[in-house]
Amino acid sequence: HGPITRLIDPSELGEKLKPFLFLDFFNAHVKPGFGFGMHPHSGIATLTWQPSCDVRYQDTTGENGVLKAGGLEWMNAGGGAWHQGSLDTDGLATGFQLWVPMPPTIEDGESFGQYIEPGDVPKITIEGATLTLMLGQLLVNSKLWSSPIDSHQEMSYFVLDLIAHSEWNYAVPPDHDVAWAFVFEGDALVANTKSSRELLVIEGEGHISFTSNSVAARILIGSARKH
Repeated sequence: HGPITRLIDPSELGEKLKPFLFLDFFNAHVKPGFGFGMHPHSGIATLTWQPSCDVRYQDTTGENGVLKAGGLEWMNAGGGAWHQGSLDTDGLATGFQLWVPMPPTIEDGESFGQYIEPGDVPKITIEGATLTLMLGQLLVNSKLWSSPIDSHQEMSYFVLDLIAHSEWNYAVPPDHDVAWAFVFEGDALVANTKSSRELLVIEGEGHISFTSNSVAARILIGSARKH
């Protein structure tokens, strides 16, 4: 779809990976103003993350403004809402938008948005790597980190930045029965499978290993209790 690669589609992988219902990967050179006009959603929430450019947003809850690069936009449509967004940059823009289904008590409720500034997005520094936590929780070195966003699901959604020749093991929570990973910069071994720009569905329980080679790698990771 031009600058957008659809990694998870509701009618295909979305059925297998819910609550990761829909995931778009954006990677393109753009001019300021590129984006999407007003359009509606209902029953879901969308999470937008653009680490390299600012995002202008507006929605029918009355929210509007500019979210700085690396911030998070969480738009819970509830029973119905409209929103729009555009990229405020001139150059390469890389990022993701995720759709998350809501439970019955939330999906027809009131619409609301959360706009998390970059400095409030949890970043966890470990040996050879950095973790950026967007949704859910991560237990790292005996400390529990939490996203400022309530996804209304039992899920974790984060980015792993590995420096060259590094390794990290993700201890998937025992109640999570859905897991996947997408290497979007560089290449890496994911559960002993070499991968780059390909979404890998990971089955089984326990740890998932991530290993970079001679260059750094950036990996988007999700795990959850199936919706």
